Amino acid sequence: MNEAEPELPGVHPSMMVPEAGPPRRNVQATSVALDGEFHEELPQEPITQPEELPRERRGARRLAAGERWIARMLRTGAITSGCMFVTSLALELLPRDESVHVAIDLLRKGAASMLLVTPVARLAMAGTLLGLRGEWRYAAIAAGVIGLLALAVGAGFQA
Repeated sequence: MNEAEPELPGVHPSMMVPEAGPPRRNVQATSVALDGEFHEELPQEPITQPEELPRERRGARRLAAGERWIARMLRTGAITSGCMFVTSLALELLPRDESVHVAIDLLRKGAASMLLVTPVARLAMAGTLLGLRGEWRYAAIAAGVIGLLALAVGAGFQA
C-alpha cells in the first residue's frame, strides 16, 4: 500500500481498491475483519447415543464380518486338505507296511472329503448369515441347494 491509501487494520488490501467489478482471482486474504458476534461459541447439539451407528453401517459391518468368517472357513478347509494330502505323500517315503498303507489311504480319502465338504459348509454358513440379515429368499435358496445335495448323496449311497 502506498501513502495515498492508508492501511486499515483487519481489512484486506483487495477491499481497499476503489474500482468496481468482481474481486481479483487467486488472491489470498491475510486478515479478515470479524464482527464481535462471531466470537461467541455456537450452541452444540447434545449427543444422545454416540456408539449407535446408522442401520446401513451396522449392516455393512455384519456383512464384512460374515464374509471374513466364510473366507476363514474356506481357507481352513483348503489348508487342512492340502496338509492331509502332503502328509500322505510324505508317508509314501516310509517302507511299505500295512499300517502305513492304511494311513495313506485314510489321509487321501480325508483330503478329498474335506475338499468336497468345504464348499457345502460355506453354503450353509452363507445361508445362515443371509437368514440373520433378513434376506429370507436367499436363505431359502441356500437351504434348498443343501437339501438337493443331501438328496443326491443319499441316492448315491443307495446305488
